[in-house]
Amino acid sequence: MADIRTVTDRLAVAPQLAPQDMAEAAALGYRLVINNRPDGEQPGQPTAAQMQAAAEAAGLAYVHIPIFGGATPPQLDEMAEAMAGAGGPTLAFCRSGTRSITAWAVGRALAGDDRAQLAALAADAGYDLSGVLGV
Repeated sequence: MADIRTVTDRLAVAPQLAPQDMAEAAALGYRLVINNRPDGEQPGQPTAAQMQAAAEAAGLAYVHIPIFGGATPPQLDEMAEAMAGAGGPTLAFCRSGTRSITAWAVGRALAGDDRAQLAALAADAGYDLSGVLGV
């Protein structure tokens, strides 16, 4: 399994996952997988369709929200809505996990969550979002 980093009891992020990781993600209790990686970003990466098929075969919900650079407000909303309807923990991934955790943290900050606390959660998971969150 990839390097899964727990952020909260509702969210974990990871670098690129493979289709064979989906069964283990389901066994670990995740209910939703969010793929923040655009197709074709790197040679040999699994496509969104391959990841969706593997996730659904493992009994997971799947959402593809490809982020190029920084997330847009509609992407932040889509991610928040997907997580709200997940019915359990979410596992989000991209190439390194950075886009996934950044999109989550920025969305939460815009919703009014404490930026310093969000930065601390990200730091505990190995991501420095102090500059992005302005703390």
